[in-house]
Amino acid sequence: MTTAKMTEQYEVELSNVSKQFGGVTVVDSVSLGVRRGEFLTLLGPSGCGKTTLLRMIAGFERPDSGSVRLGERDVTDVPPFRRDVTTVFQQYALFPHLDVFRNVAFGLQRRRVRREEIATRVKNALEMVKLSGLEQRTPGALSGGQQQRVALARALVLEPRVLLLDEPLAALDLKLRKQMQIELKALQQRVGISFIYVTHDQEEALTMSDRIVVMNAGHIEQVGLAEDIYERPRTEFVADFIGVANIIEGVVVSNSAGTAVVSLGPAKFNGVPTDAGAGARIRMMIRPEKIKLLPSECDNAVSGRIESAVYLGESTQWRVAIAGTQALTVVEQNSETTRMGRDRVGESVWVKWDPASAVVLGSSSAK
Repeated sequence: MTTAKMTEQYEVELSNVSKQFGGVTVVDSVSLGVRRGEFLTLLGPSGCGKTTLLRMIAGFERPDSGSVRLGERDVTDVPPFRRDVTTVFQQYALFPHLDVFRNVAFGLQRRRVRREEIATRVKNALEMVKLSGLEQRTPGALSGGQQQRVALARALVLEPRVLLLDEPLAALDLKLRKQMQIELKALQQRVGISFIYVTHDQEEALTMSDRIVVMNAGHIEQVGLAEDIYERPRTEFVADFIGVANIIEGVVVSNSAGTAVVSLGPAKFNGVPTDAGAGARIRMMIRPEKIKLLPSECDNAVSGRIESAVYLGESTQWRVAIAGTQALTVVEQNSETTRMGRDRVGESVWVKWDPASAVVLGSSSAK
C-alpha cells in the first residue's frame, strides 16, 4: 500500500508523505493507515526510513510533501506537544534526580493537572507496568527492565491516542528483551490504544505485531499479518529479510491451471504454484523448516550432500549442497533419535519439500 486512496477510518493516516535530508530521499511517497487499537510494527534495516516515519507521526519532523492525520484531524503542521501522541525512545531519558513517582507525574504536572488526579493516574499507570511499591526509588536504583517500565508509565499516564515506540527494548539483554516483548504486547491489549513500534529485529516484530510494515530504502515493501509476511512474502527483499530463506532458481517444464512442473537441475518438482509458462525461469523461496532430509530417493526430491551442521539445542541447522543449484539451509527439530550433526557431515541425502510451500517471487519469460 503506497498510493491507494484509503476509505477506512484510521487512528493514524499517512498520505503520500516524503522526506529528504541533504538531498537524499529517506521516505518516498508513503501512504499507511494504522487501525484503532492495533499493534503495528515498522520493520526494516538501518536507514530504511522507519524512524523518520515515526518522527513525522510524532511531529518531530515535518513531511516535505503529503499529510499526517490523527483520526479526522490533519496534524501535518501541528507541533508535537499539540498532538495526542506520546513517544518512548530507546534511551529512556528518565530524570536521575527524580524518583519514580515524580518521573511518571512530570508530564501531568506540566499540564497543570490537579494534584489528586495526578496521584490517581500515576498509581494506575504504575500498576499497569507492574511497578507498584517502587514510587520512591530513583532510576539509578532500578534494573534496565524497570527503567523501561517507568518510561512506558510516563507515556501512558498522559492517556495518549497513540503510543509511538522507537526500539525501546534495544538496550536490554536477550532474555529480558524476550520477556518484555510478551509484557509489552499484553500491556497494549489491556490499554487498548494503538501502538506504533519501530524495530530492525524480525523476531521481535513477529512476536508482538498485529500487522507488520516492512520497509526498504524509503518504501513500503509489504504490509500484512506476521504469518503473511513470513509465509507469503511478496518480494525477494521481504523473503530474505524475515527469517532465513532459500532462494532457488528453476525452469518451468509445463503448467496446468497455475500448477507447474519445475526442474531444478536433474530433479523435477510437480505442483509448484505459478502462472509462469513452459520455459520460463522462476525464482522461488523455501523456508528451512519446510525441507526434509531423507535417506533414499523419492518423488519431488533432489540429491545432495551435507556440508555442515550447527547444533541449536532444540534443532539442528544443516547446510546441504544440491546438484544443479546452490546449497540449501535446512532446519530440523531434534529428538531422541536424532543423529548428531558432526556424525552426518559428508553424508549423501535426498532433500524434499512440498512444492505447494514454495513461494514464487519472480519469473522471466522463455527465450
